[in-house]
Formats: sequence, structure tokens, C-alpha cells
Amino acid sequence: MKKIYLLGSMALLLVYTDVSAQKVNTDSLSLVSKISSDQLKLGKLQNTVPEKTHAKDDAATKAQQSADENKTAAARLGDDAMDKKLARQADNKASDARSDAKKARIAADKLDNLNKDMQELQDKIAKNQSKLNNYLSVGTSVSVLTPAPAVIPPPVPDTTHP
Repeated sequence: MKKIYLLGSMALLLVYTDVSAQKVNTDSLSLVSKISSDQLKLGKLQNTVPEKTHAKDDAATKAQQSADENKTAAARLGDDAMDKKLARQADNKASDARSDAKKARIAADKLDNLNKDMQELQDKIAKNQSKLNNYLSVGTSVSVLTPAPAVIPPPVPDTTHP
């Protein structure tokens, strides 16, 4: 009876160990997949940083030039306020300055959003890496190939007297 109980408990423990190890293995594989996918996305985003930075700098330079041209046109109009041609030119320069300033703000926002997305991905990768490290530390203590140690009940004292 003791042998059956002992063998049964060993079998249950071995089955539980195998199922637990498979769960750890499946979860860790899905985490590795997520980490890999996120790292690929992060790499693609990092490759677009120089392009977005250049676009932002160009838009800011163009906005500054438009503002300077608007200032010059407004000064010329101030000298001769009744000239319709100068008034139209000043109005056009003001519209260009507004448009270029808006484009510069949009370019800056795109770069800020890109940096924010990259930070979120880095945080997500770090979180998943931490989870994976937890699974790996659990996985090393429970191995699929090595059976779990058997639970040996304490010996029953002999009740016969000499």
C-alpha cells in the first residue's frame, strides 16, 4: 500500500512538473516573440529619427525665413500704406509665414511623437524582458529532462516490543 501511494505521488509530481515546464516554455516563447517584434519596430523607428530631425530643422529654418520676409514686406508697406501692390505682397508674405510656422510645429510634433513611441517600445521591451527573466529563473529550477525528487514519507515507528 505504501509503495502504491509512493509511486502515485511520484507520478503526479512528475506530470505536474512536465505540465508546469511546458507552460513556462510556451509563455517564454511568446515573450521572446513579442520582444523580437518590438525590437524590430524600435529599429524601424530609430531609422526614421534622422529624417524627421532633418525635416523639423528645415521647416524651422523655412518658417524663420518666411517670418523675416514678412517683416520686411510689412516695413515696406509701412513706408507707403496706400500702395495696393505692396499691401498684397505683405498679405501673401504673412500667409506664407503662418503656413510655414504651422508646418514647423507639425514637424516638431511628429518628431516628439516618434520619440514618445520609441520610449514606449523601450519600456515595453524592458517589461517583457523582465517577465522572460522571471520565467527563465523558474525554468532553470524546474527542468523537463530531470524528474522531480520523490517525496519520501517519514518512516513509521515500529510498534512491536521485544
